[in-house]
Amino acid sequence: MLNALTIDVEDYFHVQAFADVISSAHWDEYPVRVERNTFRLLEILGRRNVKATFFILGWVADRCPALVRAIVDSGHEIGSHGYGHRMLTRGSQANFREDIIRAKSAIEDQTGARVTSFRAPSYSITSKTLWALEILAEFGFEYDSSIFPIRHDYYGIPDAPRFPHYWSLKSGARLLEFPPSTVRILGINVPIAGGGYLRLLPYKVTAWAIRRLNQKEDQPAMVYLHPWEIDPDQPRLVASWSSRFRQYQNLQTTEKKLTRLLDDFSWAPMSKVLSGYGRPIPSVN
Repeated sequence: MLNALTIDVEDYFHVQAFADVISSAHWDEYPVRVERNTFRLLEILGRRNVKATFFILGWVADRCPALVRAIVDSGHEIGSHGYGHRMLTRGSQANFREDIIRAKSAIEDQTGARVTSFRAPSYSITSKTLWALEILAEFGFEYDSSIFPIRHDYYGIPDAPRFPHYWSLKSGARLLEFPPSTVRILGINVPIAGGGYLRLLPYKVTAWAIRRLNQKEDQPAMVYLHPWEIDPDQPRLVASWSSRFRQYQNLQTTEKKLTRLLDDFSWAPMSKVLSGYGRPIPSVN
């Protein structure tokens, strides 16, 4: 079964863990490592002829145009990760509109192709920000992967559907949602989708969970990671203990775990996995 592999193209100083200690106004003062790290990911994927969806931050697209072109030239799918990596819960609808317009323009100017898929910074489409789906549809987005069906201090809608589904919007449009993957254990959705969960959990647990999704539930997995997660030498920033733990724990294991995932399972961009879904996709209001 094909599983969806997604890369959130952002740098180490963009992450929510440091949002309260690093202002976006000062991002240009930090060494940019996203270009080198993403080229490394392209090399790893290219050796195995694996294609993925790259959700690119508009800030990165403006500063690393050669990287965006390399992703496209390598045959990968392009999506938007917004422009300034501000969580939707920390801004207004007007802020979100401005952000996605700016990001869409930055990415489309580099690729020459229409961007139709989106992932919110830090999965911040929650029950309080579902208005974002209407705005995404208004600007021509067709796919989203922003709603994590878990309970978390930053994000999540715990009772949201775990598998691909359509949102039926007030405008009459529909938006196809592909949530990051979870397994259901003792009535609770447990995240196994990549990122920090990939770094913190033993590889055998992640592999078991994906096999369970594929074989027992007959569903594709949606896995994500960030270029900074294969960079154990990234600068260490001053922040709270919990933020530093989330950012730095087990960075040295990510690349090895990723290569094992690539070798042990089949992968494709999000839209290809959805086009071959093979069953009716339910709708929610």
